[in-house]
Amino acid sequence: MRRIWGFLLLLAACCALDLLTGNGLNVPAGVILWKLRLPRMLTALVAGCALGLAGAQMQAIFRNPLADPHIMGVSGGAGLGAAIAALTVTSLSVASGLTLVAAAFIGALLTGLLVVAVSARVSSTGTLLMVGVMLGFILSAISSVLQYSAGEESLKLFYSWMAGSFSGTRYQDLLIMAITLLVGAGLAFSQAKSLDLVLFGDPFAQASGVPLQRLRLLTMLGCALMTGAVTAFCGPIGFAGIAAPHLTRKALGTSRHLSVLPGSMCAGACLALLGDILAHIGPTPLPVGSTLAIVGIPLIVWLLWRDRL
Repeated sequence: MRRIWGFLLLLAACCALDLLTGNGLNVPAGVILWKLRLPRMLTALVAGCALGLAGAQMQAIFRNPLADPHIMGVSGGAGLGAAIAALTVTSLSVASGLTLVAAAFIGALLTGLLVVAVSARVSSTGTLLMVGVMLGFILSAISSVLQYSAGEESLKLFYSWMAGSFSGTRYQDLLIMAITLLVGAGLAFSQAKSLDLVLFGDPFAQASGVPLQRLRLLTMLGCALMTGAVTAFCGPIGFAGIAAPHLTRKALGTSRHLSVLPGSMCAGACLALLGDILAHIGPTPLPVGSTLAIVGIPLIVWLLWRDRL
């Protein structure tokens, strides 16, 4: 319990620091806080929670310590769905938030179901991981092909979206993201005991009464919904989903998902906020996708070295 409180205190500190980070503008301080920094901080908070939660579930159902929405291609599917919706209109601003989320969700869900189908046939976690990575590359390549048919303004906004950012999110967009997070969290916590049993292998889980197909379907539905919303509004954000569950298990000293799931949400939010702080600490804002890679990749390498994953 004390360690959970430590996570929450660290999260509160990251939120406060993110609110204090950013260049000043020739506008009142209240406008900067309420219309720029607070929505940006809340977006990073919700996105990090969603990605951390999705990563913890995917690592459990695939029993792969390197699984997360980005590496397994789910983010790529969400990105392709959002790209199709965005590039078929004049600009990203024209497409409504619900349209982007719906398209990203469909792309993420179809990709996730494909990964689940492959996992039923492939027993090697290494092979499954390779399939996910290659699937992500294929979807990214299709997105690149779509760029050639886009107009100049759409293309400029599309490149900006691909870089990843927590800025520019409206409160109505935040509401959509928060709702998808609540739905995904509800599905995740309802399956917490089954996720614990799956860690011991499919035969043990089946013998314990776990409906594996239903578990994987519900898990991928929740992960696709959350990943789709985050990708639609923030771009393809990586590394938080894979690192957060490992940091949580190490900090809490347990693999029980009733502890790992909320811990991964806190850890994912902290990583997202740290990435956002790094993105805005200098005179020129940087892409969050790049700053999160700076934070996340050393953590992943350290985990690989320490645990010999």
